Amino acid sequence: MVDDKIHAHIEHEHSLWQELLCHFPYATFSVAIGFLALSILKFFGAGCTNMAKLSGAYHLLFHSFHYVHILFATVGTVVTFLRFSSSLWRCFVVSALSPAVFCTLSDVALPALAAHILGIRVPLHICFFSWDDTMNVLPFMLMGLITGFMIARHHVHGLRTISLHAHFIHILISALAASCYIASYGFDKWQGVMGILFCFLVIAVVVPCTISDVIIPMYVARYKWFV
Repeated sequence: MVDDKIHAHIEHEHSLWQELLCHFPYATFSVAIGFLALSILKFFGAGCTNMAKLSGAYHLLFHSFHYVHILFATVGTVVTFLRFSSSLWRCFVVSALSPAVFCTLSDVALPALAAHILGIRVPLHICFFSWDDTMNVLPFMLMGLITGFMIARHHVHGLRTISLHAHFIHILISALAASCYIASYGFDKWQGVMGILFCFLVIAVVVPCTISDVIIPMYVARYKWFV
């Protein structure tokens, strides 16, 4: 079992509020970087008059970031779970279900809701409802499970550093996925509401990522009513 003192969260309580406080700066910086990426993409695509082609490019980027987000979320769930429990079957179940739900929330559902609040209709595209997308997602999830087990079992002394970097990259990728998602469905005037959208996306990213990465695996692993 990995020593708890190695983990990066040793300095604060394992409550949802404390975890949100810890991860909030990551989300702020990540969404800001996401906006910079969108701005650069829009700058280089300014001469493109084919909106369908531009939307397709954003959609491709969304899928790439979404798949990689699921990879990082799965790794994070495995590592956190194995700090508190050695039950491999429970680890497998939680590490498959939690990222599937919360990555969809942070990358798709909550950004779509934010766009809707701002008066823009953005449809829901849930990859797990599409066979082709699911066949792409599953290998990323599988590699996330394998990588998580390797980190938890064989990189004990470097776990603190790995955890800190993985948390930031996880949230950054989620922010990029969320930004590209709303842009891919015709929200091409996002810069006009950049300030309020920035606030919405910070919340949309930090809450699901924190719950998926830390809260769900920790509580499921620690409570004995899961046999």
